[in-house]
Amino acid sequence: MSNSQPILRQLRENDRHAVGELIFASINVWYANHGCPAIYTCEPQDVEIFFDTYNDLTPGCSIAAEHPETGVLMASCFYHPRDTHVSLGIMTVSPSHFGRGLGAKLLQHIIDHTDANGYPALRLTQSAINVDSFSLYNKYGFVPRYSYQDMIFDVPESGLNATHPGRERVRPATLNDVDAMAAVEMEVSGISRIPDYQYCIENKRGLWRASVIESAQGDVDGFLLSSQHPASNMLGPGVTRTEDDAAALLAAELDHHKGRMPVAVIPMEKTKLVRQLYDWGARNCEMHFCQVRGEFQPFNGVNMPAFLPETA
Repeated sequence: MSNSQPILRQLRENDRHAVGELIFASINVWYANHGCPAIYTCEPQDVEIFFDTYNDLTPGCSIAAEHPETGVLMASCFYHPRDTHVSLGIMTVSPSHFGRGLGAKLLQHIIDHTDANGYPALRLTQSAINVDSFSLYNKYGFVPRYSYQDMIFDVPESGLNATHPGRERVRPATLNDVDAMAAVEMEVSGISRIPDYQYCIENKRGLWRASVIESAQGDVDGFLLSSQHPASNMLGPGVTRTEDDAAALLAAELDHHKGRMPVAVIPMEKTKLVRQLYDWGARNCEMHFCQVRGEFQPFNGVNMPAFLPETA
């Protein structure tokens, strides 16, 4: 590479394939270099679902580094402004350009956007084993506020048939539930992202499920979204007031993932919930931090993030 500075620009529709390949290579190579199994066992084109989803939800909110001579994408990142915060989405750097400060350039662009527009916080969910990215975010003012364990389930073709009190109160979410879902997340997590609930319930791309759990009085006490896609088979994001309600939602949702291996990101401190998931055969596969630059409200319930849509 020459000494010329990379060109920073917004991603375009014709970058879709390049971004999919960049995400696939960047993440799998980093994990392989550190003795870990590949995160993406699908095809590189499957990873384009991140580009599609992020652009569905927050068109134009992306930043990329382009090689000034070849025009090749060297790095990319997405971000998601919401009423209460900005969320930093997946950031990737080409393995050919690891260690050249490209991540810092993209991060500074997003920090500048956050500060210039008066958002109180910039948030992300970050791998606890990736010391390189932890150091980058920490240097730029992010503070690890919460820790999670990623728990994977091997769901038989016949279903997991997990039972838990309250499962009978779980039902499919509708657009009429959106305001109540927002109220629960604001109470538990101090953030709101109404467009994301609507997007997942409408499910125009055919990969989302959305469930709520009701109280005895018929009020919404929590919700769980889940995705069924080769590049993102996850239980979450989800928010509940109690661990029992979180377990009930997970029990109901697992039977919709028959023959799959979905992952849920579970707060480490919710030991009752963690114990229940172990009893259902879950095992740990990684750990993550909730990192926040700016204001943070301690969680008042159960917060289960996910990597698509990465908007919390």
